[in-house]
Amino acid sequence: MARRKQRMACITNNSARKTTFKKRKNNMMKKLRELSTLCGIEACAIIYSPFDFEPEVWPSSYAIENALKKLKDMPAIEKSRKMLSQESYLKGMISKAYAKLKRVRRENHEKELKAVMFQSLTKGIPQFQNLNLMDMDDLGRLIIQKLNEIDNKKKSLREEVTESQNQTIQLTPIVNMVNPNPHQI
Repeated sequence: MARRKQRMACITNNSARKTTFKKRKNNMMKKLRELSTLCGIEACAIIYSPFDFEPEVWPSSYAIENALKKLKDMPAIEKSRKMLSQESYLKGMISKAYAKLKRVRRENHEKELKAVMFQSLTKGIPQFQNLNLMDMDDLGRLIIQKLNEIDNKKKSLREEVTESQNQTIQLTPIVNMVNPNPHQI
C-alpha cells in the first residue's frame, strides 16, 4: 500500500499524536546514531516532550555536557563561522531570488527585443512603434551585437576556406612528384 503525504499540521487526536511522536522520535534517534557512527562526528540530542516527565537525552547526560562545554569553549568566530540565523538565511534567500528575478527579466526583455527585430526583418515593416527610448537603445545594442556575431562568423568561415585551400595547394605538388606525368599511366 502506498503511503500518502502527511499534512503538516498539529495532530488533534492525542493518542495518534503520541504514537506519531514516538515513531518519529525513534527514527530521528536512529538517524542521529547512524550519522554519528558513519561520519565520526560528535552528536547529541535533548528532547522535551509533553508525554514524558523528564527530557530524553542521547547518548548520555555526560556526553551532552561535554559537547556543550566544547561548544561553549569554542571561540565566537569559530562558532559562528558557518552558523546562520533565520534572519541571515532569509536575507540570503531573498537576495538570490532577486538576482534570479533580475536575470529572468533581462532574458525576457532580450527575447521580446529579438522578437521585434525578427518581425521587422520578416515582414519588412519596422515594428518599433510600441518601444520607448530605452527599448530602442537596447534594440540598437542587440542589432549591433548580432551584426558583430555575423561578422565574426564570416571571418571564421573565410579562415576555414583559406586554410582548406592552402592544404589543397600543399597536397598538389606531392601528388605531382609521385607521378610527374599523370597521362602516361
